[in-house]
Amino acid sequence: VSTQSTGYTFTASFIEIYNEALHDLISNSDEKIEIKLVNDKPKTVEVTNVKTVIVSNSYDVHQLLLKANKNRTVAATKCNERSSRSHSVFRLKIEGRNTKNGDSCVGNLNLVDLAGSERVAHSGSTGQRLKEAQAINTSLSELGNV
Repeated sequence: VSTQSTGYTFTASFIEIYNEALHDLISNSDEKIEIKLVNDKPKTVEVTNVKTVIVSNSYDVHQLLLKANKNRTVAATKCNERSSRSHSVFRLKIEGRNTKNGDSCVGNLNLVDLAGSERVAHSGSTGQRLKEAQAINTSLSELGNV
């Protein structure tokens, strides 16, 4: 998308939060991912060591989502045959620049998919599934403190 004097760049990333750890869903890297609050004006949240991909159209975004979905942590429980075991965040960063006067702007669209809470007694979770359910329920409870 562009006008005669303004150009736009779209970049995307996709992470999951699984058992309180961050994972990049579009990269094969094992680098540690961290969330940091950057104290510039205005304050922004930065996620380190995450692969970002330039996307130009809906096809590019769709291909990225397919790849991320393959890497997402899922497992079967008594409640759900394909239960998401993590929260995920898809971020689309939009940067605009006016080539005539140099003005620029940046915006982020964050789409968040929260794993659903499960009652352990109904899901039949034990072992790793129990640990996942506890992490999911704890993180969902923490949202109430924000």
